[in-house]
This record gives sequence, structure tokens and C-alpha cells, in this order.
Amino acid sequence: MSGETARTESGGPRPRVVVINDDTPFLELMEALLEGEEGYDVEVRKDWNNAYEFVKGQNPDLVILDIVMGNEERGWSILNLLTLDPETRPIPVIVCSAAVQSLQQHAQMLERHGIRALPKPFDLEELLTAIQETLELRTMEGTSSS
Repeated sequence: MSGETARTESGGPRPRVVVINDDTPFLELMEALLEGEEGYDVEVRKDWNNAYEFVKGQNPDLVILDIVMGNEERGWSILNLLTLDPETRPIPVIVCSAAVQSLQQHAQMLERHGIRALPKPFDLEELLTAIQETLELRTMEGTSSS
């Protein structure tokens, strides 16, 4: 979009979502669904390298993060960096992963940071609901703290 801020139908800026996942079909689906159908401004990141720096530079309204990338659970490292940095800590994260056992092992940490986890496979409506609720919560928290 040639330098202008994307807008919703109501005239407000479109929520910006970063999707970090090494699965190309999943990224294509997320772009088509979230940007094409739901009207979000979507940036995708296939490579886990520099994903944290990418999120920090983009400062999105939401991050959708996979845990297993390149056959390793690299998403936890990205998540740790995001939650430790005071600049990125307020950015909500939804973890979408087929590593169900790993999600269960990290449940307390996810809960402590208010991070929602969706085990794959999940229903797209479930994801859309999670995104909407997470963005609404962020908006409410943003207005109550200002």
C-alpha cells in the first residue's frame, strides 16, 4: 500500500498481524483468509531467523506463531525473546502448533503471559474467534491504560 496506512471499513487503521510459520501452504492460507477475507494487514515470516527482530520492527497488533520450525521447537526461543523485551512484551501472541505435548508442558508459561494456544489441527472459525477476542482485549487494555 504505497506508504499509506491500511484502513478498515469504519475508517480506522486495519489491525496488523504477523504470522511466523515455516509451512508455505499455511502462510498462504493465513494471508488469503486474514487479509483477503477478514481485512487484516498481514505480514508473513517463513524463516525463524530474525523473526524476533522482524516483529520488533513491525510492531504488529498481534503475532501468530508456530512452535516447530525446521523440525525443531524454535518458536519457544522467539516467544521467550518477545516476552522478555519490554518493547515487544505488550504484543499479544497466539501460538498455533501441532506440538501438543510441548504446548501442555509450557501451559503455565503461556498462561502467565496471557498467550493463547491453539493445537493443530484447529477450526478456522476457532482461530478467527481467538484473533478477534485477543485484538479486542488489547484494545480495551490500551484504552484503560491511557
